Amino acid sequence: MNPKRVDKIATIVIYIMSGTIIIILLALLLYILLAGIKVVNWHFLTSASKSFQAGGGIGVQLFNSLYLLVLSMLFSFPFALGIAIYLTEYAQNPKLTNWISSAIEVLSSLPSIVVGLFGFLVFVINFHLQFSILSGALTLMIFNLPLLVRSMEDALQSVSVSQREAGLALGLSRWETVIHVIIPECLPSIVTGVILAAGRVFGEAAALIYTAGQSAPPLNFTNWNILSLTSPLNPMRPAETLAVHIWKVNSEGLIPDAAAVSAGASLVLVVVVLLFNLLARFVGKKLYQHLTGE
Repeated sequence: MNPKRVDKIATIVIYIMSGTIIIILLALLLYILLAGIKVVNWHFLTSASKSFQAGGGIGVQLFNSLYLLVLSMLFSFPFALGIAIYLTEYAQNPKLTNWISSAIEVLSSLPSIVVGLFGFLVFVINFHLQFSILSGALTLMIFNLPLLVRSMEDALQSVSVSQREAGLALGLSRWETVIHVIIPECLPSIVTGVILAAGRVFGEAAALIYTAGQSAPPLNFTNWNILSLTSPLNPMRPAETLAVHIWKVNSEGLIPDAAAVSAGASLVLVVVVLLFNLLARFVGKKLYQHLTGE
């Protein structure tokens, strides 16, 4: 066959394959939007869910998802940053570095249901944390670490060697060079990675079924006593998240409008994840402009 014709055919095939991913995403978003837009309103977003009656909302589940996300990121961020700094700046023992890298790869390949069962055995059973937000946040930390470490490691490696050498030449120690030179330089990439990881955690369900629980006790948003079971800030209360609520509503089928509730909750979940992605690009761009003056 004529080489020009082969090149033309290959180009068309590559374009079709590349465009397919956009079509799949648009079809998915359009389906979720059309199914859920009729349900989503202020009452749906702020009212409590109902177990056996129609007309329930997702207010508590939405708050639980955001609260659990914040706690999980508070736990996982310093761990991930410390591991990434070690791998890029301090690692001198190749055998230990390979062990850490292999551990990260294995953790990233584990199914979330397996991580959830591990969290159930360790945090819920052995540490006696019961089904709680704290158990869920610690489990999500394990689930989230590989993605965070890899994104931070890539960000730290993007800083040129000359900037490290310049910091050391000015008399800074290695740690001071990391804190005052390297991290500020790659901060936009780190923030972008953190926000993208947050979007992934927000939509996680399987790991939370066994750790955070499948019930959403009524909350009193005027009660800020962190030890009270009705306080929204109590980390020891069970907390059904939005993703778990979608799974539960569809699997149990106890409420008459289960299809409508799951469609509306799915739309809210997808919109929040999209907002996380857009926020990552916006914040990363603004931070880069602020730090570089461009």
